[in-house]
Amino acid sequence: MTDTPVHPLTHLVAPRSIALVGASERPGSIGEQTLTNLTTHSDFDGPLYLVHPKQTEMRGLQVWPSVADLPEAPDVALIVVPAAQVPQVVEDCAERGVRFAMILSSGFGEAGEEGAAAQAALVAKAQAAGMRIYGPNCPGLVNINLRLGLTFSPAYPEDLTPGPIGLATQGGGLGRNVLQAMERGIGVGLWASTGNEADLQVADFIDYMVDAPDISVIVTMLEGVSDGPRLLAALAKAAKARKPVVALKIGRSDYGRKAAQSHTASLTGSAEVNSAVFREFGVIEVDDIDELADIAWLLARATPDARDGLAIYCGSGGTAALAADIVGSSGLRLSTFSEETLASLGNDLPSYAAIENPVDTTTAVLADDSLTERTLHAVARDTDVAMVLVPNALEYGRASALQARAIAEVQQKVDIPILPIWMSDRLGEGYRHLVETGFAPPRSLGKAIAAGRRWLEYGKWREADGDLPAVRTVAPVDHAPRALSEAEGKSRLNAAGIRTLQSSLAASREEAIAAAERIGYPVVAKVASEHIAHKTEADGVHIGLADADAVGAAWDRIVAGAARLHPDVQIDGALIEEMARSGGVELMVGVTRDPVFGHVMTFGLGGVFVEILRDVTRRLLPLDRPRAEAMVEEIRGFALLDGARGRPRADVDAVVDLLLALSQFVEANADTIEEIDLNPVWVGRQGAGAIPLDALIVAREPRT
Repeated sequence: MTDTPVHPLTHLVAPRSIALVGASERPGSIGEQTLTNLTTHSDFDGPLYLVHPKQTEMRGLQVWPSVADLPEAPDVALIVVPAAQVPQVVEDCAERGVRFAMILSSGFGEAGEEGAAAQAALVAKAQAAGMRIYGPNCPGLVNINLRLGLTFSPAYPEDLTPGPIGLATQGGGLGRNVLQAMERGIGVGLWASTGNEADLQVADFIDYMVDAPDISVIVTMLEGVSDGPRLLAALAKAAKARKPVVALKIGRSDYGRKAAQSHTASLTGSAEVNSAVFREFGVIEVDDIDELADIAWLLARATPDARDGLAIYCGSGGTAALAADIVGSSGLRLSTFSEETLASLGNDLPSYAAIENPVDTTTAVLADDSLTERTLHAVARDTDVAMVLVPNALEYGRASALQARAIAEVQQKVDIPILPIWMSDRLGEGYRHLVETGFAPPRSLGKAIAAGRRWLEYGKWREADGDLPAVRTVAPVDHAPRALSEAEGKSRLNAAGIRTLQSSLAASREEAIAAAERIGYPVVAKVASEHIAHKTEADGVHIGLADADAVGAAWDRIVAGAARLHPDVQIDGALIEEMARSGGVELMVGVTRDPVFGHVMTFGLGGVFVEILRDVTRRLLPLDRPRAEAMVEEIRGFALLDGARGRPRADVDAVVDLLLALSQFVEANADTIEEIDLNPVWVGRQGAGAIPLDALIVAREPRT
């Protein structure tokens, strides 16, 4: 029998010995508050070494003048000295053999170039000694399940409700906001707030929480991601372990990105790419903190399965109807009750009650204390019900308290979650009982149903059990971008086995006409220049050219248009190309190099629809066939490819083959591909193929 390996962060999260460097008894100081949290409000029973150069005793504990003087190397050195003193302390810790230096002090990477340089020097010293750095510029770490506060926060003594949720954030204020959701009955077992992430990152704590037996749901808030593969590896580990991750990405708008960068100096990827990455790894992305707390606790209470039906149980007809409206507008399904359930409800409730979903018990429950428990139990045990929503529009004194007790009783008897929704601003005994029994009731129908939708979507992702994307390193790029001409771009695609239409580059009017004669009319003429990406704006695209005169006239207009809009640009001439067959559907396929996660493919409806409809989907590269097929099928416009309203079915297999071939082309040229835009891609009926009609490739080439 082999021992379970110890996670590298175990002795940071649960240290056996701690040194507090900068301990103080000055009231209100960071050193004093941290000391109070460790000695008064924590249950730490290992050695606590206090370090201060001018004192010998504090609160009955011996004080050492420096880390170098400690009798042993502690697992964690908690550093709360001013920024100017931190480098020497870190050096002392490295030489003494400390495992983890937790730097709460500010004045480093968040403080400009000088601070960033000082931070980099700290990391270099630590790495040379095999020591890890947590922070700097952070509030610390709290292990509530162990009642251990490695933090200066004065709120720590009030935030001590243990539980199965692990919280990993970069920022401190919003992280503690989530922590304080425990006022609604939510229990958080561990909170790591990583600050500047000079070394240890949120990704490392996600990795730890996957292995932690006391954590069943992982919650994270990200302001920026500096190491995409590191985060993806942690998310992949969570996905394989079937441990849910709930994420709020801050910095999705232009305003938010600017604020996040100024606060953390982190690189923020695009919102679309972040969301696509999260979806592929089963991460539940939310829009605000309330939703973060609601869905996390719902997942902690119950794991979704293949069922997707919701039941609404209520004592108010109007409230039940409003809940049903929101369920419907959210694209969710109300359960269809079995005959057994309907018969049970019909026997217990008066004839004027609504017993089909949604259930309106009317005021009958006020006259019979046991009626709620019997009828709610009948709904919750129906085999088509995945979750029961119990909206409570008002605080009704004794009746609300009795309903809360009935909800708690029924929940003990069924395996699906019952989600009480407390809509009243008046919080009475019923609300308090729901909190005390672990329901953390959402405060509005919208928030509750949003959490329910996320919960059901996660269940579908689990049931699908698809392959995860490969996690690849993303090398920094020190190359200059160059847009290839369409002729050169298509030549490279053809060499990679991606078929384009027959074409020829013409350097003169006469060559253009001769090329058209060889290809066969009708043809298309396009301006050829690596400096003109948007050809139509320069009058650079002419289609349906049926004879030599039309080709000659198109040449003249192409030359004149380029000279008018781009007088300083030398054009290569015109690309003469065969016309695509009429009919078919126009698609687009694009690849961008995200600086955080690497190459990402975008697929959707093309031509003029790209900017108007924005009907696209994204995947990390490289692709495999199942993921490529999923891309094609999940766009809203897939019906156009699938034979909607009697249309012939398009050559979907050829579209999938094109996506795979382009993925392979990018993988083979990963160091030099910055961007690819194939738009439009013509796809005809089955057997006709999928052919890029226009191609833009932006390559990366060594700087000269």
